[in-house]
Amino acid sequence: MTQYHFPAGGLPPQTQLMTGRAVFTDAYAFIPKGVFSDIVTSFLPGWEDTRLWLIARPMTGFSETFSQYVMEVAPGGGTDAPEPEAGAQGVLFVTDGSPTLTVAGQTYPLRAGHYAYLPAGVVWTLRNHGDTPARFHWIRKIWDGAGLPRPEPLILLESDIAPTPMPDTNGAWATTRFVDPADLRHDMHVTIVTFQPGGVIPFEETHVMEHGLYVLEGKAVYKLNKDWVEVEAGDFMWLRAFCPQACYAAGPGPFRYLLYKDVNRHAGLRLR
Repeated sequence: MTQYHFPAGGLPPQTQLMTGRAVFTDAYAFIPKGVFSDIVTSFLPGWEDTRLWLIARPMTGFSETFSQYVMEVAPGGGTDAPEPEAGAQGVLFVTDGSPTLTVAGQTYPLRAGHYAYLPAGVVWTLRNHGDTPARFHWIRKIWDGAGLPRPEPLILLESDIAPTPMPDTNGAWATTRFVDPADLRHDMHVTIVTFQPGGVIPFEETHVMEHGLYVLEGKAVYKLNKDWVEVEAGDFMWLRAFCPQACYAAGPGPFRYLLYKDVNRHAGLRLR
């Protein structure tokens, strides 16, 4: 069964050295799993018995197009009013537990591996009726309609989708796509990228898409701008547009991450 890493929380002991791996630069940010302690959690209005790690938000010198939360909803918790921004679309990816999602009046029992796309303006709620915490990622972006019709909601399970191998890699590098890349109604893609041991990104990708990468499984060495950084399950990386990146999957098992990127729209001609 596929395992999806989720922060353990807690606090490090007083005897632990404070030197860590966290890095924040103009080109990228690296938030290692050890940072995900209890003292950096947040709470949200309208969400009951819920805490989260807010790992990306629009701000000067950081994320420009999206926010990302790592959510933990206790048994009996949840919300009937999740999204305060009228123009925001969202993606949920469940890593543990059994939350119940209601979208436009239809109820969906979710489990680890479920992906939900929630269009801007759709009415949705989420409740945890289970006996254990429900844990999931919540990625939010203001939808740029570009004159196109709004996409419909999607509720999908990762294990039902065959990964698409990258050309000429013999399956060593593959992407699980929840949205058809040809569907231009979508202005963001959230996918799962998988490298088998020894798999590589064999060149320095340098492109317009902003990235958020949360490592779900395994470990690798990742090129971030000028730096090679050791990464493992539970680490998060933010890469600004045009930040060079490459990867070598160095661990004994698959290296997998949840990937956000903005796509399919004209470049804005006014500086923000």
